[in-house]
Amino acid sequence: MSAEHAHLPPGVEVIATLPEAVTGVPAGAEARTVRVTLPPGDPGAPPHRHPGPLFGYVTQGEILFELEGQAPRILRAGDAVFEPGGDVIHYQGANNLPDAQSELVVTMFALPGTPVLTVVGAEELAERQHLRVTQR
Repeated sequence: MSAEHAHLPPGVEVIATLPEAVTGVPAGAEARTVRVTLPPGDPGAPPHRHPGPLFGYVTQGEILFELEGQAPRILRAGDAVFEPGGDVIHYQGANNLPDAQSELVVTMFALPGTPVLTVVGAEELAERQHLRVTQR
């Protein structure tokens, strides 16, 4: 435990910090806490983007996570996740488990009235294919 968190009472734990995340929060944004529950083997939403940054935590299971410019990776219960939102495409957020539910809770910062996510069309996906990182 770091010295800055030594004063926390028993049972309170700082999981992750990301100070640079606040630079992407638009002025006038609201905070939205969103729970994503994925049944066994669920592929999740199609490729999409979010209107602002989000910071979250996998509460259950395993999620196959792929963000534009990053290689796909597995997030397990206890792992934190960050997305900058805006123009960045979120390619995958699938349940990696064929026989158990997975769940993620995030707090998203976005202007009131904006959608939680916007699906990206096939034409734009093709145009941005060069930004996608594949596993080798």
